[in-house]
Amino acid sequence: MTRQLIIDRTVKAINQLPEDKAEEISDFADFVIKRYEEQKLTEEIQQLASESQTFEFLNKEEDLYSESDLKELYNGQG
Repeated sequence: MTRQLIIDRTVKAINQLPEDKAEEISDFADFVIKRYEEQKLTEEIQQLASESQTFEFLNKEEDLYSESDLKELYNGQG
């Protein structure tokens, strides 16, 4: 189903409803839009952070500790 068909079908359904039910649909649409915008913002922030060079210096840092420095191995494995 195309976007325009979905819109037309939804508008037709809303026009058949009483005002209070049409308002519920409007409120729900606002909720879905807000959730979508928040999701897109989160994705864009994650992408920005993953492409950032801010912590690049950590990749060049030498390892300060090795397994031989451990007093006890996790779950006794190793």
